[in-house]
Amino acid sequence: MLVLALDTATPTLVVGLARWSPEQGIEVFAERAVASGNRHAELLTPAVREVLTESGLAMRELDAVVVGLGPGPFTGLRVGVVTAAALGDARGLPVHGVCSLDAIGSGARSVVTDARRKEVHWATYDEAGARVAGPGVDRPEDAPVTDPVVGDARFAERLGRAVTAAEVTTAGLLRAAAPSFGRPPAPLEPLYLRRPDAVPSVTRKPVSQ
Repeated sequence: MLVLALDTATPTLVVGLARWSPEQGIEVFAERAVASGNRHAELLTPAVREVLTESGLAMRELDAVVVGLGPGPFTGLRVGVVTAAALGDARGLPVHGVCSLDAIGSGARSVVTDARRKEVHWATYDEAGARVAGPGVDRPEDAPVTDPVVGDARFAERLGRAVTAAEVTTAGLLRAAAPSFGRPPAPLEPLYLRRPDAVPSVTRKPVSQ
């Protein structure tokens, strides 16, 4: 099964093309990990084109799409989810959503990523790689993580633990989605975990005549 994977839940945009089978596992053909900051919208489509070109494959050959559902910032996360949904709708492809934290590292671990506002997104996993707690959002000092910790190493001091730098990968996205392959995908529901930074004003201004 040929799968396009993408994630915009962190400041590093990830797009990859891989083949998955229950017998042979995951074979990644091409991957882009781009430091995108707040530029997900302008960088995502070119990255998709680049991995297709590098792989020598066309969109019509895809069998499925996998997208990271976060947790992550509202705007960047929405770009990836909407793009994946649009591709799936245009090509009649199943789109499988996964928790982005599940796609970072493997085995027994805790994962932390930047949640902004001086907080982290976190989750913990058992030896089989199954998530046992989270995803959550907390101050690093309050995050209930256990060693080993992987993800955003900038939070090591505030966590009081060593953090091995790691990011979302194409292989990680497919590994997280594999249990759902062959079944109808669940609705794509982004994991925002908190309200967006921008909210509509509720202050009414008088209208001058």
